Amino acid sequence: MATAADSLALAAQARRSYVERLLYGVPGIVQAVEEGARLLAAQTAEHGIQYKRRDAAADLRRAAPLWVSGMTTALRASLGSGMVSASRPGDLPPPGRAASMTLVDDDTIEVEILSSRLALAMMDKSSWEFTDLRSRMSAMERRDELDTNDVLRPHVLARIVTAAWRGASLNHDLWRTLQGVIHEEFAHFAEEAYHETNRWLVQKGVLPDIDLRPFIRRTRNSQSAAGGGSGGASATAAQPATGFGRTGVGEETRMMTRAGGFARGSDHAEAVLGRLNRLIGRQLPDFSRTAPMNSTSPELKAAISDAQQGIQRRLGSQDSPRTGPGQVSTPALLEELHQRKQALKKAASTPVERATIEIVALLFQSILTEERIPAVVRVWFARLQMPVLRVAVSEPDFFATVDHPARRLIDRMGACVMGFDSTSRAVGDALEREIKRVVQVVEAYPDTGRRVFQTVLTEFEKFLENYFQNENEATRKGVSLAQQVEQRETLAIQYTIELRKMLNEVPVQEGVRDFLFQVWADVMAMTAVKSGAQGQETKTMKRAAADLIWSASAKVSREERAEVIRRLPPLLKTLREGMDHAGVSPERQDEHIQRLNNSLAAAFTAKTAAIPQERLEELMVRLETLEEMLPDSADVDIDEAMVLDLSGHESAELEVVGEGGSMPTPAMMTWARELQVGGWYMLDYRNRNEAVQLAWQGLRRQLALFVSPHGRGILFQQHRLAAFLQAGLLVPAQDESLTVRATRSALAKLDVDPSRLLN
Repeated sequence: MATAADSLALAAQARRSYVERLLYGVPGIVQAVEEGARLLAAQTAEHGIQYKRRDAAADLRRAAPLWVSGMTTALRASLGSGMVSASRPGDLPPPGRAASMTLVDDDTIEVEILSSRLALAMMDKSSWEFTDLRSRMSAMERRDELDTNDVLRPHVLARIVTAAWRGASLNHDLWRTLQGVIHEEFAHFAEEAYHETNRWLVQKGVLPDIDLRPFIRRTRNSQSAAGGGSGGASATAAQPATGFGRTGVGEETRMMTRAGGFARGSDHAEAVLGRLNRLIGRQLPDFSRTAPMNSTSPELKAAISDAQQGIQRRLGSQDSPRTGPGQVSTPALLEELHQRKQALKKAASTPVERATIEIVALLFQSILTEERIPAVVRVWFARLQMPVLRVAVSEPDFFATVDHPARRLIDRMGACVMGFDSTSRAVGDALEREIKRVVQVVEAYPDTGRRVFQTVLTEFEKFLENYFQNENEATRKGVSLAQQVEQRETLAIQYTIELRKMLNEVPVQEGVRDFLFQVWADVMAMTAVKSGAQGQETKTMKRAAADLIWSASAKVSREERAEVIRRLPPLLKTLREGMDHAGVSPERQDEHIQRLNNSLAAAFTAKTAAIPQERLEELMVRLETLEEMLPDSADVDIDEAMVLDLSGHESAELEVVGEGGSMPTPAMMTWARELQVGGWYMLDYRNRNEAVQLAWQGLRRQLALFVSPHGRGILFQQHRLAAFLQAGLLVPAQDESLTVRATRSALAKLDVDPSRLLN
């Protein structure tokens, strides 16, 4: 059995191994960032943006050696102790020294913001690997948490990167221009380093059974590869690394890639909330109570009301419609809220109240610095902070349950606006007005607790349904087309059901039956959608169905046969016109007409009884009043077995997804039914990978319409939608909700300085 000294030595060796991997990979990762900057500069963009990108690529190329040198110097300094000093010149003051009241320059604050965002990007990518590594290190060192300045922590690596960047005389504007490239490269860089360190520890016998994730090799292309790959992949043990380059990383397992989006749902959110409560519980054991508090201290109530009124006055200029986003900058907004937080903490009477104030402030700090929220909407999220704080103080289960209406409201509004960006699309006037109305209603009813949040959440859901159907220019046409498709398919199914009932006792050739059920029901449905159920064209199509039934019945007399020959040319002409109207190709029309001719010829020599005239008249009456006998459309299931061929609805504005994906599991079918209108997703379809927004769901969610920013609609049936989710071809644009992401950000800050809860 390994002794404590052996375990500590192994932990120190693991840290050295991790740092050595970073040192080995730093030149390559900087080269990758340079290449990404070069590719970014080559992309087409507005003149000003393209000019900045070219300058950024040139500046980075000149300063890259200094950037590499700065990072390697800092990493080598940590080889001995495994720690990185947090007291470098220019850093923020250490926690716990608020009494010294030192001024911090804007440049330092900006560096901290950039560093925090980089750390979050790395955690987004490598959270599982880091969690496993932290568990193994904690087990070897027999302690609960890693040291704040431990080189293994993502925020420490992020500080090294940003400090070296600043040391290479590279400015913040340059970083922001290349931020997407930097985040992507360093996120993969950190993930690979964590993975290799985990693999090394497993080989040494350290917690090999923590789970199987350390044996699953990841690459940045694993998601897309899984979408089109074969289904036979399985997890295999990792082979010895051939180096730190990306060529040494294998493929993700099929199961992990297929379930990735679904896994980060409510279970993930509950895990994040659970970790928050455990962390706070170590500082404040009373915080974990979830029963509503009897009363909030009068001083805190008054302070919250004063803060809310002050924020309303400060942001009052935003009440005018479509004001520019630059009137209140994000730093000014954060400074305003920080000052309010300090005043609120002074008014709090218990440690739990002070902790609640701090946590809510951290949540909204993350929300307000979320770059994907348009600035014009950000001010309305800022005004929600005090109402949310009021609820959080009086209802502690706000921090314990993922379905609290205040959380759900923030997540729903965030999901709808986070797909927009300031460079290409603006939030619609109607959507902005509704968010404004929602916030103002919440502010107007401060003493109703969660009830007001639940009320406005329900109203917001109803608004979204109407918004995408009638007010959003990008989605209105697509939704209208999708509704027509649903109406047509529903009517076609209903017509087929009723025609089967009507012809159940009527002797008609089988070929004619098939034509009526499989083709003509769809023609009548299409005509009814365009001309109305009682329109003249619809009546003509119904009359054609009756004539066809009569023509295909047995003809026992010469007069009847002569009548068939007389009626047949205009009947066939009507049938062709109807099929053409419904979008049936000429080739398919010829095939259908040929089969009908064969059936009609067979009717001439049939020995069965003829259809009495009274029966034919009864059929015609039933056809004319067919809509009155149709079942409720809500009772009709539109599935792939019953729908004739949705691909016939293809147009320039509407694409119908008829193939692709993987066989969905029941869990994926459930997920497909639970997708919420307004959410943004990344869709990989027809050689395009683009952002799309769920704009409409049909009856019983049998059909779902996604719309691209340019207004092109993509229509899914439920089973096909689940298949795309299963294959990873359709994934949420945000793999976690706005409040969960904000909670993780708060956790990261509290991990570094838990004492801020009590100060």
